[in-house]
Amino acid sequence: MSKPSHILVIRLSAMGDVAMTVPVLHILTQTYPELKITILSRPFFKPFFEGIPNLNFLEADVYGEHKRFGLIKLAKEAQELGIEAVADLHNLIRSKIITKFLKFKGLKTATIDKGRAEKKALIAAEGENISQLKTTHQRYADVFEKLGFPIDLKQFTPPARKRLSPKLNGLIGVEPKKLIGIAPFAAYESKMYPLGLMAEVIRELDRSEKFRIFLFGGGKKEIKQLQQLENPFANVTNVAGKLSFEEELALISNLDLMLSMDSGNGHLAAMYGVPVVTLWGVTHPYAGFVPFNQPESNQLVADRKMYPLIPTSVYGNKFPKGYDDAMKTILPEMVVSKIKETLL
Repeated sequence: MSKPSHILVIRLSAMGDVAMTVPVLHILTQTYPELKITILSRPFFKPFFEGIPNLNFLEADVYGEHKRFGLIKLAKEAQELGIEAVADLHNLIRSKIITKFLKFKGLKTATIDKGRAEKKALIAAEGENISQLKTTHQRYADVFEKLGFPIDLKQFTPPARKRLSPKLNGLIGVEPKKLIGIAPFAAYESKMYPLGLMAEVIRELDRSEKFRIFLFGGGKKEIKQLQQLENPFANVTNVAGKLSFEEELALISNLDLMLSMDSGNGHLAAMYGVPVVTLWGVTHPYAGFVPFNQPESNQLVADRKMYPLIPTSVYGNKFPKGYDDAMKTILPEMVVSKIKETLL
């Protein structure tokens, strides 16, 4: 049976998970330049995929037009584009419905193995003899291999940095300083570095006069907190609520480093080849969500002698009493030292 020439790739949410598909798709299209890709995702994520050759974007309005039975309509729309195979990188109910419909129509399909059993075992180990699980990026790559397209994740060529608008150039300024993004928020507080400690990190970086720092976040509460974090410092700018998503991506692509939690912004930076330093609380790099192509040394983990049960959950939503303070064991001087080691 001949290889498919056009693959539908499904990855609907969340932001970090969708961003993790981007370097994999870059490698896939570089390895197989004749292969056509249609990515099915939420409209908000469309800017992620700009510049990937032979890639079309199909918008999924899963809360409106494509809700419930609208998923079948969406599957038919994909089929009308001439797809010959389906790579389900989502493996939840919406993508399963689309994939099963298209499989019934005779298309070849492959679905991600999320490793739920291995991740459950990682948490159940309560910190004893834990080891690295397969990365999410490799799990994505495995799906394409099932369809006849093996890829080597080491063969990544980062995309070109996005062009900076006059507005962004104005924010950056003309002084020759290294550009650092800081994204201090995450879905759960157990994965967030305390803002008081983050202020100490920023104070030390600001004082050196070697860095221009941009704060990323979203939502009214976060924006207010970031404004308070920005105010005391000359070299710090809060961009939350001030830029469009496309402008944020352009700025991120031009950073020299991103400091992130176990959250989406780290993955956004990594998809442009930007070095990422990640801070880990009750979650752990071994679960497979390290930003793409980032070394283990860039993963700063809470003190597991003081908090031996880490990782207590895969996503940070479950932890024993007292473990919400685990992040405090990553000292500000450790963070600053790692940033300077990476950049200077």
